[in-house]
Amino acid sequence: MPSSRTGRPPVQRLTRRPPVPRPPRENPVRRLHTRARRAWDRPLTAYYLILGGSLLITVLGLVMVYSASQITALQKSLPGTFFFRKQFLAASIGALLLLVASRMPVKLHRALAYPMLAGCVFLMALVQVPGIGQSINGNQNWIAVGGSFQIQPSEFGKLALVLWGADLLARKEDRRLLTQWKHMLVPLVPVAFMLLGLIMLGGDMGTAIILTAILFGLLWLAGAPTRLFVGVLSVAGLIGFVLIRTSENRMARLACIGATEPGQGDTCWQAVHGIYALASGGIFGSGLGASVEKWGQLPEAHTDFIFAVTGEELGLAGTLSVLALFAALGYAGIRVAGRTEDPFVRYAAGGVTTWITAQAVINIGAVLGLLPIAGVPLPLFSYGGSALLPTMFAIGLLIAFARDEPAARAALAMRQPRFGRKRGGGPSGRPGRWNTMRRRA
Repeated sequence: MPSSRTGRPPVQRLTRRPPVPRPPRENPVRRLHTRARRAWDRPLTAYYLILGGSLLITVLGLVMVYSASQITALQKSLPGTFFFRKQFLAASIGALLLLVASRMPVKLHRALAYPMLAGCVFLMALVQVPGIGQSINGNQNWIAVGGSFQIQPSEFGKLALVLWGADLLARKEDRRLLTQWKHMLVPLVPVAFMLLGLIMLGGDMGTAIILTAILFGLLWLAGAPTRLFVGVLSVAGLIGFVLIRTSENRMARLACIGATEPGQGDTCWQAVHGIYALASGGIFGSGLGASVEKWGQLPEAHTDFIFAVTGEELGLAGTLSVLALFAALGYAGIRVAGRTEDPFVRYAAGGVTTWITAQAVINIGAVLGLLPIAGVPLPLFSYGGSALLPTMFAIGLLIAFARDEPAARAALAMRQPRFGRKRGGGPSGRPGRWNTMRRRA
């Protein structure tokens, strides 16, 4: 080794390695989109959306019913918690119905279709009997059960039409009869029109619109041709036009769309004060319980117009949260209906999703002044046990269908091992049930 001038060995310089190129940073928006897409594609996404979304809507509805109904109860010389206690009792019974429906097999749901339809037709006819049926707000659609409790059979008619229509179309699809238009319409359309006639005898136009939406949803899922679909829609539209033109009350409600003043004789009082409540809420609202419109200015503050009180007390953030929960519930229902191979599950899930989505759109559209006031409650949110009980049973249907998917069933089996089973294997050395299910998944 040559020495340097100073006699010391020369210092060996380390050769620099070429810089390793760093991988390009992933776009955070694309990364977030990828994660969200993976989350949507998981087998239990629909199950958690239906269960969590419905429970959140119900709990928030209980809070808003308690806030919006206090003044109405005190004005009627009742305790401030009167309506809240009745709603809480209905929600407790509804939770039991939801649990039962979510654990029932599909065959039992199909077996309930005809008895439920027959019972609803009998009760809806019984409403028109003098001395039995009761009239509330001009609509005779109620039957007194005892004390301050009443039931509205037309609300249970929605569930009966969904179950019976889904079972009927599923049996006809199994026999390959839906390719003929007469088998697609008969007897589904005549029975639906019979229910609509019984409802319209009591003057309840709002519930009739929801039943019509369910009928159209079932026909669309059954693959009705466009001309047949348009024909049924035209007949229903013509009947609705005649019913609206022959009623001064319905014409007045139609004239209140987009109104900003109460008008002559305060015909648009409720619609205008609903807009006032939403406008005064701002971004985050005036605070829970601090609504001004519920002090006698806004009629039906805890039933049909509870969304307006929500906007006033919780603001835009609260109303958007409610809309997001309903959107998630609708998406999960469509996903369950689209991924199943069972025709009954497809029709029933689609019918329930159509029912809840259409009713929410009609209620919120009326509060926003975009649609006429139809007098339908906000599903799972407004006060009313007759509307809450069948809706929660329908949510239990969706949960049962979401659990019944093969991938969801395997994922739930992985997360819920039986007690007393070891994860490693049994005494014979063979793999245990937990590992076997995990490998299958």
